[in-house]
Amino acid sequence: MDLYETLGVSRDADADAIKRAYRKLAKTSHPDLNPGNKVAEERFKTISQAYELLSDPAKRTRYDAGEIDDSGAERAPPPRYSSQAEAAGGRRYQASGADGGDFSDIFEAYFRHAGADGFEGMQRSSRGQDRSYSLDVDFLDAVCGATRRLALPDGKGIDVKIPAGIDDGQILRLKGQGSPGRNGADAGDALIEVHIRPHPVFRREADNLLMELPVTLSEAVLGSKVDVPTPTGTVAMTIPGGSDTGTKLRLRGRGIPARGTRLAGDLYVTLRVVLNPDDTTLAGFLRTREPDGFDPRVKLREQV
Repeated sequence: MDLYETLGVSRDADADAIKRAYRKLAKTSHPDLNPGNKVAEERFKTISQAYELLSDPAKRTRYDAGEIDDSGAERAPPPRYSSQAEAAGGRRYQASGADGGDFSDIFEAYFRHAGADGFEGMQRSSRGQDRSYSLDVDFLDAVCGATRRLALPDGKGIDVKIPAGIDDGQILRLKGQGSPGRNGADAGDALIEVHIRPHPVFRREADNLLMELPVTLSEAVLGSKVDVPTPTGTVAMTIPGGSDTGTKLRLRGRGIPARGTRLAGDLYVTLRVVLNPDDTTLAGFLRTREPDGFDPRVKLREQV
């Protein structure tokens, strides 16, 4: 293996070129980016070993002169007649350390303890990684705002403040709630993508809310004042006489709350006439307008 070919640089490359080549290759083979990939792990060790030797001027000079091999071990001197005569028949000579041990074992142990960032990573501090999560919230919580608990994979939990008027798919950033930093650096952030559950009554269009309101025939034809549920409480709304199914009325400021420079949205109410099954004739309607106990909005209030 040629160390220059390993890093993809020429033999006359300067120190900066060698460093840039190492960093570029280390990014693609880094163990953190290739978890469980043994090939990438071995590749990372190889390029780190090449960089360790070539970034040291003294070692690089000795490597270029052929005094040490690509593992940093001393190269065996050319065999002499006397050494051939003293060696056991048929044995080959090989490079070894002064104590007879293989220097590659020493370097391998060094890389094993150097950490995921190689030699530079032993002293360098680095910010922790961001962590991504998903959180489902109720429609009214998204409209009015709330605080909800997010369970983490490790069994812990963090409180997430849902701002009023948050959009579906919006990402909240919780500073310092990600992975811890290395060597005293800041922790990463938690990135929480919010998904809003649908509501049985309300729908959202931009900053406005839409709903359908059941009314009786007398309320629509003769006009009336009825209670209308909204995300922030019940309000009284006047139904003008002569209204019909499909009539749309507006409750100003009852949509998405104001935030920053954005004004509050409105609540648009579409009327839907519901006939009393016990009194469906016009004659019966004309005879009386007295309350008969029929309330077409019971189910609506239950849903809200």
